[in-house]
Amino acid sequence: MKSFGLIPDGRTARLFVLENARGLRAEISDYGGTIVRLLAPDRRGTPGDVVLGFGSVEGYTAHRGYFGAIVGRSGNRIAGGTFQIDGERVTLATNNAPGGIPCHLHGGHRGFDKVLWAAEPFAGEHGPALRLRYRSPDGEEGYPGNIEVTAVYSVTADNALRVDYTATTDRATPVNLTNHAYFNLAGEGAGDVLGHELTLHASGFTPVNAGLIPLGMIAPVNGTPFDFRSPQRIGARIETDNEQLRHGLGYDHNFALDAGGGELAPAATVFEPNSGRVLDITTTEPGIQFYSGNHLDGSLVGKTGRPYPFRTGFCLETQHFPDAPNHPTFPSTILRPGQTLRSTTVYRFGVR
Repeated sequence: MKSFGLIPDGRTARLFVLENARGLRAEISDYGGTIVRLLAPDRRGTPGDVVLGFGSVEGYTAHRGYFGAIVGRSGNRIAGGTFQIDGERVTLATNNAPGGIPCHLHGGHRGFDKVLWAAEPFAGEHGPALRLRYRSPDGEEGYPGNIEVTAVYSVTADNALRVDYTATTDRATPVNLTNHAYFNLAGEGAGDVLGHELTLHASGFTPVNAGLIPLGMIAPVNGTPFDFRSPQRIGARIETDNEQLRHGLGYDHNFALDAGGGELAPAATVFEPNSGRVLDITTTEPGIQFYSGNHLDGSLVGKTGRPYPFRTGFCLETQHFPDAPNHPTFPSTILRPGQTLRSTTVYRFGVR
């Protein structure tokens, strides 16, 4: 553990290291629960950092890209920042407006990515681990109820970074937790990700309007640029003249996983041909947001001094569906007193 710099209120952020004997190393900050570095071996056994980010906490406090952070209380978008619970109207902060249409995104102006979590390293069941805790008070960013959130990062013997989330509340409230890592399996700052080959275990996705809010249905991916059921280069169809791709400026969509959530099941596989690195993602969540780095524009300079131009990182955010509180047919994100939210996602690295 070492200092990672000062956050705006003067407190010190810290950086913790988890690693195994096979070359997987994760450096995680208590600020935002952020994965700052994630080193995985390539096919030659050479470790390389495969996530985008900054060299000190000041980079994360200055920018709102959610690089590597835990997002919540409710990740992704909520239309107009409003919904009803048990007949009561709730109004949240609106901090995003795709297509000029306001929405609530990733927990609001000060979501879980912008807070200092209580951190405790320990020897976990699955390997070296870091436990992070945060108490989100009633009314934070407009959310009802006090919630207690725990995230445990573990580096396992089979070269995986495992994330286990739990949460409880004293009042009904939406909770949708995920990590917003930007991956580049060729290495951080090593160019665009369009040549990565992506497989998604999803026969459907949730189409969106111009504000990137789901329309309320699950559409089949068959015959569309959203069919990743067999390996496809990320860039193969990204420029197709398709309304959904125009809305997202590329891929920025939730996929409904075939497993349906609840049990740990395959969600995605990504292969990078030059390095040989493979990322397999399994999750208990029903959905996964695939974002192709469409808003990266080269203005941000990363931890090794290299800029992050257009589509030089991708996100695969395991989650419940966006805007779920406004769509009764979607898997519910409402957590109630007496319930415990439990969610697990595993990022396993290998080579070909």
